[in-house]
Amino acid sequence: MLLLVPPFVDPFAEANAEDSGAGSKEYVHIRIQQRNGRKSLTTVQGLKKEFSYSKILKDLKKEFCCNGTVVQDPELGQVIQLQGDQRKNVSTFLVQAGIVKKDHIKIHGF
Repeated sequence: MLLLVPPFVDPFAEANAEDSGAGSKEYVHIRIQQRNGRKSLTTVQGLKKEFSYSKILKDLKKEFCCNGTVVQDPELGQVIQLQGDQRKNVSTFLVQAGIVKKDHIKIHGF
């Protein structure tokens, strides 16, 4: 007796397809981390991988007169860190430079 079994159906195929299409609605997250005392750190994550993080960082540092670095995080990928509270400055810079649209930026903190 021969049983005809339909081909294997992956129940998560649709969910994975939706996740891959979410690239058009990915957000750039701008956060502030409190260090010691009045010192703080601004982090920028979620930029597209085709951008040169080092060039963006160089322009940000020159524009806002602050120091910064690009950190490789295992979960989040590359993250830009800047000294001080630069959340508003970074968001306006990214929009004016045409890197991100304004509605794709999320500002977190305080």
